[in-house]
Amino acid sequence: MARRLAAATKPDSDARVALLDAAEACLHKYGYSGLSTRRVADAAGMPLSRRLLERQRATFAAAVPLWKRWEKACDYLDEDIDSGYVRILQEMIAAGWSNREIAQAVRSFLAGWYTLLEALAKEAAQRFGNLGGLKPDEVACLVGAAFLGGEAKILLGFEEEGMPVRRALRRFGSVIRKFEQSTSGR
Repeated sequence: MARRLAAATKPDSDARVALLDAAEACLHKYGYSGLSTRRVADAAGMPLSRRLLERQRATFAAAVPLWKRWEKACDYLDEDIDSGYVRILQEMIAAGWSNREIAQAVRSFLAGWYTLLEALAKEAAQRFGNLGGLKPDEVACLVGAAFLGGEAKILLGFEEEGMPVRRALRRFGSVIRKFEQSTSGR
């Protein structure tokens, strides 16, 4: 554990090793059904202090315009990158490419997030009608992919090389805002 705690404070490659070691240890201890990002983070010495899904659920359920919820989701992205959660999740995703049990665990805890996204897309479809021919589950898939892909690009350093990932996600909130304002008179 001391090695993991020390690695967690070192450069990214050492943190990666600590996270993968922690994921493997948690998988052996709890099995894939008991694997969670929180357990992996705690085992790697990178504690996460908040319940992210409940936070998202409360935000998505708020009686505020969709664009404000999108902005809050972008705020959460910034917080989750700073807290280390995004790194843990992305490391577990990568580990899942070669380990079926880890992949199943990742799918399991991402499923709750996708369910929230789909419910939000259903709300948008009820309020605004046609979503450009996309079904709510397809919208959820695309939104989820935008955030997960954006997280991967941020961790890979694309923003430092001029790819404005966070700015692009936030600007999409402006698109949602304009759409909501243009349809509010219906």
